[in-house]
Amino acid sequence: MTALPDLSQSVFSHEEIVALLSVVDPQDVEAVRAAAEKVLLKECGNGVYLRGLIEASNVCRCDCHYCGIRKSNTKVRHYTLAQNDILLLAQQAANLGYGSIVIQTGERQNKTFLDALEKTIQLIKTETVSDALPQGIGITLCIGEQTEETYRRLFKAGAHRYLLRIETTNPVLFSRIHPADQHFETRVHCLQRLKKIGYQVGTGVMIGLPGQTIEDLANDILFFKEQDIDMIGMGPFIPHPDTPLGGVACPDEATRLHLGHMMIAATRLVLRDVNIAATTALQALDPAGRERAFRFGANVMMPLMTPGEAREDYNLYPGKPNLKETNNDYQVSFSAFLNEIGRTLGQNQWGDAPHASRGGGNSPPFSS
Repeated sequence: MTALPDLSQSVFSHEEIVALLSVVDPQDVEAVRAAAEKVLLKECGNGVYLRGLIEASNVCRCDCHYCGIRKSNTKVRHYTLAQNDILLLAQQAANLGYGSIVIQTGERQNKTFLDALEKTIQLIKTETVSDALPQGIGITLCIGEQTEETYRRLFKAGAHRYLLRIETTNPVLFSRIHPADQHFETRVHCLQRLKKIGYQVGTGVMIGLPGQTIEDLANDILFFKEQDIDMIGMGPFIPHPDTPLGGVACPDEATRLHLGHMMIAATRLVLRDVNIAATTALQALDPAGRERAFRFGANVMMPLMTPGEAREDYNLYPGKPNLKETNNDYQVSFSAFLNEIGRTLGQNQWGDAPHASRGGGNSPPFSS
């Protein structure tokens, strides 16, 4: 059995990260969890910040081998939300006390779509009203690989965070789960362009991919650190039956769920002051999986805002919870849960990662 490294240190080697991710003994798991929670509270405070997730379109030009909305999946019912619908959802998020929203779509690079998105962002910044958010609601984008010019346009329009998942930092594995026209190097260059422009940059990986090793996952965490990433969104791989990876063997659900929590804890210990999301994929494998992530070092949640008729069609993986997080009853129960574990709900705040304002990342373009 591999011995645990010194959990009080702030710098971990690849070998030590592998050791963190390899623990299975309940006492060792608890030691890593507690250490990650301690770092979180010291570096980021006890707040949990909300990002209202608006899945604005499931149209995608890509054909990723793992994704349920890949362009070759003819079973997908495509949709694109109208601009007014997105504006209404942004206002609803502000009314609920969410300091930020995430606009997520399939990857699209056509001019009509991007022009409309730019205008929508501008309108959100000028028309979303909240006395508690005098600087306006924060906007994160998750719309895939784009040109540097597009990134600049959308940044100028008012977006200040961008999530672009690398999915895996093993180039061989990356090529195995993507078609030939997608390249690991291109994804890395996009992350670097986003950082240069001034975005707070997020990325993340799938955990438990076929052929993925613990060493790969340790390299992923080191990649986050080397690329000066501000926020992390990652979760267990869940095979979709209508994709090429749908029938490929992967670790069992319990293993993927466990690794998902350990990746959050290890990432917290290594990166310390970044934001880490508790993703819905954890809840898809276990009803308590996402909430448990907050004990392992997560500090961001993305309540689903997508209208009911559309959220059924934004189906990246099977078993996605049809969440009712915007209901008042859920808000009350979630606040009570956070109170039980010594955390607070960071309402009406952008909730930027401390990393972004400590010289380890970019400051937002607007006061927060």
